[in-house]
Amino acid sequence: MVQLLLPKNSRIQTGKTWPKPDGGTRLKEFRIYRWNPDDGKLPQIDTYFVDLDDCGPMVLDGLIYLKNKIDPTLTFRRSCREGICGSCAMNIDGLNTLACTKGLDEIKGKVKVYPLPHMPVVKDLIPDLTGFYAQHRAIEPWLKTVSPTPQTEWLQSHDDRAKLDGLYECILCASCSTSCPSYWWNGDRYLGPAVLLQAYRWLIDSRDEATGDRLDELEDPFRLYRCHTIMNCANTCPKNLNPAKAIAEIKKMLIERRL
Repeated sequence: MVQLLLPKNSRIQTGKTWPKPDGGTRLKEFRIYRWNPDDGKLPQIDTYFVDLDDCGPMVLDGLIYLKNKIDPTLTFRRSCREGICGSCAMNIDGLNTLACTKGLDEIKGKVKVYPLPHMPVVKDLIPDLTGFYAQHRAIEPWLKTVSPTPQTEWLQSHDDRAKLDGLYECILCASCSTSCPSYWWNGDRYLGPAVLLQAYRWLIDSRDEATGDRLDELEDPFRLYRCHTIMNCANTCPKNLNPAKAIAEIKKMLIERRL
């Protein structure tokens, strides 16, 4: 499924074509979104060529190759290179994913790289995630209890612990939220799939004692109910999680509470 590629500061122009690497026989063409807030120019798409014989197998390896050997001004986030930190989330070949886990051999033809859709752009491939992180803080993603603190630890059965599988693995890369049309249009009020999945993770934690308060905070026409279950979030999640299912479970909890 091809998603909207244009960030908010859109009107994209054709940019520079950079020279091909000397002596390269297996070249991969990259088309990369470029925008610098300090030069006064409109966003543009620059064309680069990566020597696959001098580069690792992932899209992130290609970007690092370009930055180190072709264009040091190319700007993007990266950290773990293992699909754990979520830093290198971007739109690659029409789908939000992690550059460090997207193989170059998975992409036929040109590698088209954009920042995450519909977010303000800081520079080049770096989106401004300030609002996204603020929404995550708003759900108070920590254990909340009123019982006396135990001397050792809060105990949990194996079955209750298993309920958190498919939730705790979220790395907050924002791939799912920025693939969601409801989040594009209502991102200032709708929490989005990533944050709601995190909210559900605490709602069903058997050790947490603030379920009622958490549900009260979510029962809102916009914070929760803008989800229309089109499943873009599950389709794009690089960790193969299902935020739409978590959102449906929250709605179910709210209905059951009224009965």
